[in-house]
Amino acid sequence: MRLTVIPLKAKYQKSRFDLFDEITKTISNNGVFLENGDVIVISSKYIANSQGRILDINEVNVSENAKNLSKKYKMKPEFVEIVLRESDKIFGGISGFIITSSDNILAPNAGIDKSNSSGTRLILYPDNPYQIAEILKRKIFFDYSVHVGIIIADSRLMPARVGTVGVAIACSGLEPVKDLRGQHDLDGNPLKVTFQATADNLASIANHKMGEGSESQPIVIVRNSQCELTSRKILHTEMAISHEQCVYVRGFSDKLN
Repeated sequence: MRLTVIPLKAKYQKSRFDLFDEITKTISNNGVFLENGDVIVISSKYIANSQGRILDINEVNVSENAKNLSKKYKMKPEFVEIVLRESDKIFGGISGFIITSSDNILAPNAGIDKSNSSGTRLILYPDNPYQIAEILKRKIFFDYSVHVGIIIADSRLMPARVGTVGVAIACSGLEPVKDLRGQHDLDGNPLKVTFQATADNLASIANHKMGEGSESQPIVIVRNSQCELTSRKILHTEMAISHEQCVYVRGFSDKLN
């Protein structure tokens, strides 16, 4: 079976909307029929829009901490305030960017997006993304009688690489990580620490088709991925490791110390 990637053109949304209703309409309008094993990858921005997770930067009250950081990193104080509110942890930064952890994902500026929003409006991360993914998976089964995986995806810069790749900020219905420890490589050497980031890999495949500009393709179906579907509830800790275990964070921390 050949892996197939099907981007779906969707209606451009500027305010809150019924997420499941719009997804079903989009699938129908694109003439697509869901199959067992399909993985539906949905842009986090699309979901955030459906929740009204859009904030006008001019309506933000700025704290002293945000004012200090804005001077240090040459950023607008109101934007820095939003970054602080959306972050789990601040690691540092450079001019124009604060390196943060948001929902256990390392990201510049807490993943807050200025693109695809107008004027002073900013798109934040969606609320409760794992719960949203789980609800969508169940509703699709009830309405379509098919077992699918759901991935909520965002785009990210990779360390020392040009451009963005996809990352799964939440998923449901598929095993997000494949443990390859104990298996062997082509030379027969046992794999000791290797995990395959299934959800992140599928998010990158979908992100390539979603695009980063005016494509208006926030939903992508990945078919015949051969990922392992599951009915168990995926926990938010399964795709993340602690900062103390992250080789990038530890490496840079050692250098700074």
